[in-house]
Amino acid sequence: MTRCPSYYSASINEESNYPTLKDDQNCDIAIIGGGFTGVATALELAEKGFSVSLIEANKIGWGATGRNGGQVTGSLSGDQAMLKQLRKTIGADAEDFVWNLRWRGHEIIKQRVAKYGIECDLKFGHLQTAYKPSHMKGLKAFYQEALSRGMDEELEIISAADIPNYLDSPIYHGGLLNRRNMHLHPLNLCLGEAKAASGLGVRIFENSPVIDIEENDKIIVKTQHGRVTADRVMIAGNAYHKLGRPKLGGMLFPASLGNMTTAPLGDELAKQINPQDLAVYDCRFVLDYYRLTADKRLMFGGGTNYSGKDSKSVSAELRPAMERTFPTLKGIDIEFEWTGMAGIVINRIPQLGKLSDRIYYCQGYSGHGVAASHIMAEIMGNAIAGHMEDFDTFAAFKHIRVPINDWLGNQALVLGMWYYKLLEKFR
Repeated sequence: MTRCPSYYSASINEESNYPTLKDDQNCDIAIIGGGFTGVATALELAEKGFSVSLIEANKIGWGATGRNGGQVTGSLSGDQAMLKQLRKTIGADAEDFVWNLRWRGHEIIKQRVAKYGIECDLKFGHLQTAYKPSHMKGLKAFYQEALSRGMDEELEIISAADIPNYLDSPIYHGGLLNRRNMHLHPLNLCLGEAKAASGLGVRIFENSPVIDIEENDKIIVKTQHGRVTADRVMIAGNAYHKLGRPKLGGMLFPASLGNMTTAPLGDELAKQINPQDLAVYDCRFVLDYYRLTADKRLMFGGGTNYSGKDSKSVSAELRPAMERTFPTLKGIDIEFEWTGMAGIVINRIPQLGKLSDRIYYCQGYSGHGVAASHIMAEIMGNAIAGHMEDFDTFAAFKHIRVPINDWLGNQALVLGMWYYKLLEKFR
């Protein structure tokens, strides 16, 4: 299976070339899905001494892992829904639990990049912008909480008058600068982690779609040409699989995220529009996000399509927003455009759980997957190793199951997003 025609695919450090599963394998843990969740969990388990087989239907990082905006931020998906439920279970510790969770993915990624020498264009610096004056209230509230937790040297409120020092854009009313947040080349990160996992003994199989999971004395994961017999299995396919039905049905819905990159801007123009090389997104419910790539292109994303279908022309949809943000770039060539399917959860809380005592699942980052997938992979690795505390916390979260088929569920999601966009319009 070839990769999508993205900037990331065109700038891979070293393409993966793992074999197709064509025989019988045995291992402690079989992981289905070769994106961030599966690869990061495989690496966690390999570091703990487990024998692991990872089975990917296409190529490592083929799905949303290799197609996203590459931003690693503390904007935790489902944080308010988490807090609401956690206050009932762990009380006063809820705020600390969620706050610390925001930044855990950053630390895991930084440590892994350093430990394994992964080249993935890792940079620091992020600006969350106020698209409307009213957005500044929320940014200032977050800033005050961060100050109370010792982040005063890492965050800074940016006034509307000072925005030109950070972005050559006329549309913002201020922002919050965060120097802890990061941005990177996600596909090269995932491929680097897979290489590290393989070096620790993880057997990785590409182009091997799983067609069945059979549970008896052992669990047998079957593909067209081979099978893996394991003590335990983890399903990590997110929006790209239909395994675990009917239990997982109606819990997660695919949404198409569009991204594009311009032709190289050159040093002078790149420095003009984004002089501090920051990753950026705004405060809207359906937002725009962008950053400069290592070779000085503007990568611009947004315009989420909640119907579950890919956009017909990403550049046609995103160009007006890009040119409104950066009038200097009006008419510039777009050299890459692509889509990827994020897994959207109604309450936005990542879903961790079990289909049986020996079959785990992990999914649903609602567009915040780079950091969240690494956090959840750490939790899954610990749980499989017998340390269940954080896993049990997430498994206990109550989720909304839509008792209709996936197509109708996506249409309901479209209506829900329309409602939130309408609220945003009059905010």
